[in-house]
Amino acid sequence: MTMNKTQGLLLTTILTLLLGACINSPRQSEADLSAFASYVYRLDTTRLQHSMQAILAADTSHWRSDQTVRQRYTSFERFEDIPLWFSRMGVSPDADSLLALLRRQLPQEGLDTSAFLVPQIARDLAIVHELAFDSLGVDINELLPRLDYHLSQAFVRYAAGLRYGFVRPARLFNQLDYKVGSTDYARLFDFEVKAPDYDAVLQQLTDSEERMNYLRDSHPTGAVYEALRQQLSQTTDPAQRRTLAINLERCRWQMPQPPTAGRRILVNLAAQQLWAISPDSTMNMLICCGSTLTKTPLLHSAVSHLQVNPDWIIPQNIIRNEVVHHAGDSAYFARNHYYIVNRSTGDTLRARQVTSAQMESGQLRIGQHGGPGNSLGRIVFRFANGFAIYLHDTNNPNAFKRERRTLSHGCIRVQRPFDLAQFLLPDADEWTLDRLRLSMDLPPESERGIQYLKDLNTRKREDPSFSIPKPLRLISYHDVKPNVPVYITYFTAYPNPATGSVEFFSDIYGYDKVIARELSQLLSASPA
Repeated sequence: MTMNKTQGLLLTTILTLLLGACINSPRQSEADLSAFASYVYRLDTTRLQHSMQAILAADTSHWRSDQTVRQRYTSFERFEDIPLWFSRMGVSPDADSLLALLRRQLPQEGLDTSAFLVPQIARDLAIVHELAFDSLGVDINELLPRLDYHLSQAFVRYAAGLRYGFVRPARLFNQLDYKVGSTDYARLFDFEVKAPDYDAVLQQLTDSEERMNYLRDSHPTGAVYEALRQQLSQTTDPAQRRTLAINLERCRWQMPQPPTAGRRILVNLAAQQLWAISPDSTMNMLICCGSTLTKTPLLHSAVSHLQVNPDWIIPQNIIRNEVVHHAGDSAYFARNHYYIVNRSTGDTLRARQVTSAQMESGQLRIGQHGGPGNSLGRIVFRFANGFAIYLHDTNNPNAFKRERRTLSHGCIRVQRPFDLAQFLLPDADEWTLDRLRLSMDLPPESERGIQYLKDLNTRKREDPSFSIPKPLRLISYHDVKPNVPVYITYFTAYPNPATGSVEFFSDIYGYDKVIARELSQLLSASPA
């Protein structure tokens, strides 16, 4: 029986009216409308609902994004309120847009397309577009709910992952290591990052007018992210691609980033390097950082002041784990220039009279006199943090000759402390800088400084009892105004702040392995 044009239009109109109350309608193209019209009569609300219920019952995913999607699909009693990607007249064009975006963008992020259901979505969309239900023996009432659910899962997985990261860094790193000699976890990640707002992503998913724009705008921005993505697009080596993908994940955590203007200090623990960046120059130096047992935490703060020839007040955990074993050994304390003070009275105590129990009580302050031989070296750079760590000089400069420089209790030793001080005091005059040099036993450079040192040496030769004036030897504080931001990060692939070229570094703390385990279902080593 041949159907004329008027009869066909009438049938389409009748079917539209019959199913209009059953299934909501996203935007549809005219091509989809006409192609799908001949299958409309096969749609059965009861069978569609049963198929969706079976899909939901079989979904045991523990991903928070999937759980959010599942909750949305189970929150409606009527099936006509459920679909987000198809209507009585066909599948939304957004489905093809999403598929194309995932196919293009996932490899550029180092992510596996199968983890975002791309093969399943592509297969079901092909059946719809080719109207291959009969030839493949596929029930349209089973395919459409499955396709709708997979599209929603892929959308929320990808959008939430790009906006907030696929890994929760604070949970991951702050339950990784125990403090030395304790059953408490060490806090290794101190950046504040946003918790994923899956409800906000879901809300965008249900907005058929804007959801694709939202997805396109979800990827991170910034020079580091773009440099890593560009490097990934040019790299075929599986190991390097994996490293780049892991560092792209770090960019998604929305950690506070160094400003693009003004002076700032960037410490990359994996690189074991520090960059002091100003608008017109970039200075680089080696660092020593925390050992694998006492890792330097990741954080951001601002250098507020520097102290020359500081006393080192030994943290209680170091007293408990190292110093306490030498209780009563006055030679040990003398050799290391340590002193003991009663906190409540201020009295200085003799080392041989102090017991290990008294040291562990926390009632005593144990310090090391400032000057040559002090563990902090001749200068320390202070910034607020909850770990009692800082940047400082060292009395062991040979440590910078080592390839692996993970040897501190958490503080960061800098290779060129005077240069860093000069960076932090850009307005200091020549005499101030020379006073700083003289206090650090460095040769002065100004005429005034050179003459001042000659006069001191002359007086020293003439009067052996003469000692260098304390105000010169000990400069207490220099204010750093304004405070200079400092960022302690960990990237095993990072664009060099001076050249912009991406460089690769060793995973000294094993953090890449930890992230890779969390991303094991998502990472792809295949070239884009």
